[in-house]
Formats: sequence, C-alpha cells, structure tokens
Amino acid sequence: MWGSTSFFTPDAVKQFNDRTSRYIPDIPTPVKLTAFSDRTFEFEVRTPPTSFLLKKAAGITAGSSRPGGEQVGTVTRRACYEIAKIKSKDLSVQYVPLEGIFKSVIGTAGSCGIKVEGD
Repeated sequence: MWGSTSFFTPDAVKQFNDRTSRYIPDIPTPVKLTAFSDRTFEFEVRTPPTSFLLKKAAGITAGSSRPGGEQVGTVTRRACYEIAKIKSKDLSVQYVPLEGIFKSVIGTAGSCGIKVEGD
C-alpha cells in the first residue's frame, strides 16, 4: 500500500512497523491513517473487526449467508463480554460504556448468524 506513493518515508514505514509488531500475523488490524499537506501523518491502530473476533470465538470461518435465518455457530455471553473488553480499547468508543459495547457485539453476532447462549 505505502510503496506506491512517495509520501511515506522509510522512517514512516519503520514507525508503522514498530507500532504493529506486537500484533499476531493473519489477524486483520484496521488502521486509520491521516495524512497532512505538510507531509506529516498520524495513524491509529485499531482492534480487529468484531465479526472476525466473533467468528474466531465460534470456531467458524464465515458468517451466515442468510443472517437471521441461518445460524452457523454459537458463542457464550462471556465470550461476547471478552470481545467487548477488547473493542473498548478503540478510541472511537472511548466514551461508550462497556455495557453498550457488549450489546453491540451481541447485535453483530446476530448479523453474522451466530447465536449467543447464556452464562
């Protein structure tokens, strides 16, 4: 991605690699990149998508092709809570209570065709 532009210097790539080195390979890691006209930039490394974390917790590789009509896996409420704790680290939800993030995770599970079971 970065190699095709002259905007990013080797120092910028090093900074990016340093900040993302602790992440596990093959786990999608969204990045919000803001480039400024003075050739400076800032970036925010975010947590993996909720759907990815839910599919991993359910032990499936793909969500339902018919959300709401077909269930392809199950997760526990505890797993949803743990995913909510992970997602709470994102700056975009810094003012959202953990309970709200938890409810959002449950909603995403339903959209993926993943049933949430008690516990």
